[in-house]
Amino acid sequence: MTAPTDTLLATLEHCDMVEIDGLHAFEFSLDEDDNLHIECLDGRVSKHWEFTPAEVETATFDPGLQSWLITGSSGEHRLVCMTAFRGDDDEEEANEDA
Repeated sequence: MTAPTDTLLATLEHCDMVEIDGLHAFEFSLDEDDNLHIECLDGRVSKHWEFTPAEVETATFDPGLQSWLITGSSGEHRLVCMTAFRGDDDEEEANEDA
């Protein structure tokens, strides 16, 4: 869950996956100018979105839908930022020491 004071930029720095308009992005990144790039496949069609730092900064969080609304040159888009589950290696280390 995102806190009301979080920004989209801060949320992106800690998420592993992004969904844009219901499509799971296979890649998203911030370039050296802090432009947000998102790529995904819709069937056989590759789609790409780019958002400026100002557009990322003005994105708003919708607590009801747990998603971000961002407006760019291609219109309004809904982003869902997700974190992947990760395994913990502590158990393996404990077994090696036994």
